[in-house]
Amino acid sequence: MNFREKIIPWDKLPGWRAALRASGKRLVVTNGCFDLLHLGHVTYLETARQQGDALLLGLNGDDAVRQLKGPERPVNMEGDRAAVLAALESVDGVCIFAEPTATRFLAAAQPDIYVKGGDYTVETLNQDERRTVESAGGRIVIIPFVPGKSTTALLKKIARL
Repeated sequence: MNFREKIIPWDKLPGWRAALRASGKRLVVTNGCFDLLHLGHVTYLETARQQGDALLLGLNGDDAVRQLKGPERPVNMEGDRAAVLAALESVDGVCIFAEPTATRFLAAAQPDIYVKGGDYTVETLNQDERRTVESAGGRIVIIPFVPGKSTTALLKKIARL
């Protein structure tokens, strides 16, 4: 499959999810900005993928990234970020969503397993996101970060050059 075919338009997400459910596959979902891809990201995504049969990545759109990270971000625009992520073997689908929180995306994706990074706990996770996942029968898994690997640290290193 061409990696571009793994980019799922928002309006096609319900049909994509229904087809996956009909095939009996367990869907793992995660989300984030994924601005500058690094070892921490690919390790996280590979570990997330191992939790089920398919991995869907919800990608914050450019406006949401600016709201979350500040006016200088994202470094890479949403179409480029989506394409790079879709090219990864561990990623089965990428869907861009507009909001800074993933609640509406999660309601559409209906994950069997929702994976978040180690900077969260089930208690500190956005509680609307948590309720959305759990009310649909999904469970939440927290995956530890790779120490010292972050986009913020990478941008600081680049700024020092």
